[in-house]
Amino acid sequence: MAPMGIRLSPLGVAVFCLLGLGVIYHLYAGVISSRINSFRQQKNVDLRDLLALSIEAAVEGGREVKRIREDNDLEERSKGKTKEGASEKLTLGDLSSHRKMYYLFKNTYSFLQVNSEEHEEVERDLAVWSRDIPNDVQQKVRASREVAADRITVWIDPLDATQEYTENLRKYVTTMVCVAVDGEPVIGVIHKPFTGYTAWALVGDGANVLPRSEYSINAPKVIVSRSHAGKVKGFIEDAFGNNTVIIPAGGAGYKVLALLDPPDEEYEEADIYVHVTFIKKWDICAGNAILKALGGHMTTLKGQEIDYSGSERNDGGLLASVKVDHKALVDRLSSIEKDKH
Repeated sequence: MAPMGIRLSPLGVAVFCLLGLGVIYHLYAGVISSRINSFRQQKNVDLRDLLALSIEAAVEGGREVKRIREDNDLEERSKGKTKEGASEKLTLGDLSSHRKMYYLFKNTYSFLQVNSEEHEEVERDLAVWSRDIPNDVQQKVRASREVAADRITVWIDPLDATQEYTENLRKYVTTMVCVAVDGEPVIGVIHKPFTGYTAWALVGDGANVLPRSEYSINAPKVIVSRSHAGKVKGFIEDAFGNNTVIIPAGGAGYKVLALLDPPDEEYEEADIYVHVTFIKKWDICAGNAILKALGGHMTTLKGQEIDYSGSERNDGGLLASVKVDHKALVDRLSSIEKDKH
């Protein structure tokens, strides 16, 4: 309808209507855009909440790992070969733990990026985070610290040391969760399903595990993977001498805890953790966060920081330590590499 007292031709009426629709469209678009921006701004996550969720996810995944092992119903099969030529195992324990851990995160924070070692489709789990904050977390992490969700990447390892799991070498088995912010590890959780022990850390706020009082790098105990201990023996002895003690072990989570002082008598004490081939980020991110929170380091063999965004691969090997001169370790290993070339 035209304004009062004004006659419009049919063409004028059409133009008037189009102008009116344009105004309505822009008003509507402005409201929608405002609401979308508001929704995006609300997608912040409290790191203390994420730590509590990470602990719960690791424990719940661990229950699945333990239950299936004790039922002796592994349904073991091979995913293929590792770079070292060993069979890469997959069990029902891996998949059931993945289902529980992955969906605890996705049902609680659907918008978070969650990377898991297992990619197979599994039936959706309806579990959501209980919203419980463990007492030790409340004591050590006093303040909230919110981070934009699009800066966060979650890495979960539903069953670390699957080969050892199939061999019933239970002490090596862990479930792990790591939260990275802008590619840097910030939250680390390593849970041992068969003892119930859980180590955790939030960088900048604290941890429930400590380093040991003494370490040696002159005649160190170096922990390495069971799958290729023989292949790295010469490399490590060239760097640290023939008196170096090499400890073969399963599971990256176990190896990091061996550098620390966890209340678990099953651990062999190590001074340094070395891995010379590529390794996946869900294997190492949680341990990296815990070491970082304690003033330690986990880098490539060349001393480069590991970026926990993007690709799942870390191709530069691994060197982990705490309470020692990490750069001196890097220099020793680098000198061996230069001599060989």
